[in-house]
Amino acid sequence: IDTAIIQRTELSLTLNLILENLLPQLQVDAADILLYEPAAQELHYAAGRGFRSSALQHTRLRLDEGCAGRVATERQVVHLSNLRERKTSFLRSPLFASEEFETYIGIPLTVKEELEGVLEIFQRAPLDPSPGWMEFLESLATQAAISIDNASLFDGLQRANQEIVRAYDSTLEGWARALELRDLETAGHTQRVVGLTLRLARAMGISEVDLEQVRRGALLHDIGKMVVPDGILQKPGPLTETEREIMRQHPVHAYEILSPIQFLRPALDIPYCHHEKWDGTGYPRGLKGEEIPLVARIFAVVDVWDALTSDRSYRKAWPREKALAYLREQSGSHFDPQVVEFFIRVLDGGK
Repeated sequence: IDTAIIQRTELSLTLNLILENLLPQLQVDAADILLYEPAAQELHYAAGRGFRSSALQHTRLRLDEGCAGRVATERQVVHLSNLRERKTSFLRSPLFASEEFETYIGIPLTVKEELEGVLEIFQRAPLDPSPGWMEFLESLATQAAISIDNASLFDGLQRANQEIVRAYDSTLEGWARALELRDLETAGHTQRVVGLTLRLARAMGISEVDLEQVRRGALLHDIGKMVVPDGILQKPGPLTETEREIMRQHPVHAYEILSPIQFLRPALDIPYCHHEKWDGTGYPRGLKGEEIPLVARIFAVVDVWDALTSDRSYRKAWPREKALAYLREQSGSHFDPQVVEFFIRVLDGGK
């Protein structure tokens, strides 16, 4: 039981392990564990062993109901005999009579005076526990309470971590929207390329764990343009050579903005490398072939595809076949040929 708790085994497995040991060690017929829900002020069935029916599996009790409620409220052991003769709210199910229990012992499960639940013992004969028997029951109750408390702490930590990740991602999406507000021609571009990049990355075998970083990198692919002056970013006509050189620095600016943020370092490949080319003529570092991270090679195809098939002030969107022809033409020079092949399959529905 200690090992199960230390290894953070799933709570239901740990509780069942406790009950599996409890029945033969204490030589009782049945037992169950009810968990306490502070928000609802209720106890609900979590695990049970030794019952002939499902009589107690749907138990849900307020703290002012039944023997378990009394155990939880008084934080004391409750020992009842002659159950068959008692007509109380303890009989939580019409099927309970068929169990033919004679004795009930309920013990509160607490950690640092905080209620975690109730452990219930049932016997189909009179039961007069010795001090040693009760000591062993209390030890098992302590183990059960610790396992429940650990599971609650772990669940709370996971929820807090998920909330932090959601907050981070909301911030990233805000950054992406802010950039699109500066460059109205690219409105909607980010959301489109994120979705298509994830489809292509998944088709090429990128793991689900890594896809989250791919999504963040795609969201932030043009974050370096935050540093580019409006006069260049929003210029309606062609850029001068000097202006082009300033624009080409935006992947470097992306690296400078994102690399100090440890959370975003795994997502840097796309913002930093998506303008590199397969033949080594790209920027900012002139990487060639497989020197370019795979996710950046994937994104490069998607980014150009979306740019070609979207309206711009200087041209109308290209037809699908013309854009596909361009990708094929640039395969092996601008783009990784294998990525282009997979991209066309994805567009064709995986054929």
